Amino acid sequence: MIKHIVSYRLIDNSLEKRLEAKNVLMSMKGKIDLIKDINVGIDILGSERSYDIVLEMVFDSLEDMAKYQKDEYHVTVVKKYMHSVRKTSVSVDYQF
Repeated sequence: MIKHIVSYRLIDNSLEKRLEAKNVLMSMKGKIDLIKDINVGIDILGSERSYDIVLEMVFDSLEDMAKYQKDEYHVTVVKKYMHSVRKTSVSVDYQF
């Protein structure tokens, strides 16, 4: 199993924009079968080192995660949107 985690800092980190980003990310649930589990959290502290949104996903394998990266819905809807609203992002992927 592979855990894929991405944290985003948004250009506009108002609650409205954070909720909008969460909804876009969560819209992958049920649309991309390769995703075994998905969760999106919104930061509640707002500290200097905080990121605004965290995306956590689980895949069966690295191959499935690679296929997800090229999935049409992910690329044309989710990735396009997130690239338009993010200031920065960081990620970590690990096997468990």
